[in-house]
Amino acid sequence: MKKDNIFMNIIQKKVKTDILYQDELVTAFYDLNPKAPVHVLIVPNILIPTVNHATTHDEIILGRLFIVAAKIAEQKNIHSSGYRLIVNCNDHSGQEIYHLHMHLLGGKPLGPLLQK
Repeated sequence: MKKDNIFMNIIQKKVKTDILYQDELVTAFYDLNPKAPVHVLIVPNILIPTVNHATTHDEIILGRLFIVAAKIAEQKNIHSSGYRLIVNCNDHSGQEIYHLHMHLLGGKPLGPLLQK
């Protein structure tokens, strides 16, 4: 599987974008095609292609995704009104970039999760 992708380029600052948060484990930045007023992607700094590839060695990184999501939701003042966290896995879910990532969406009522 390809080790170089747009997320790795953002993490390594080879591609310029507004990074909202970065530490040794994860990086967060705005989605380029937002689906809500607040749409942030939170990604591990190492390549984990899908949830299916996560191992017990990745537990701290995966937990950090949630901690950072809560921090950003508070910074963006959507923590009280509510927000949605989404992690897609493989084609049927709509995963487009095979680097595990969490979507943080909020800033308006989001409606039902799935529509027929």
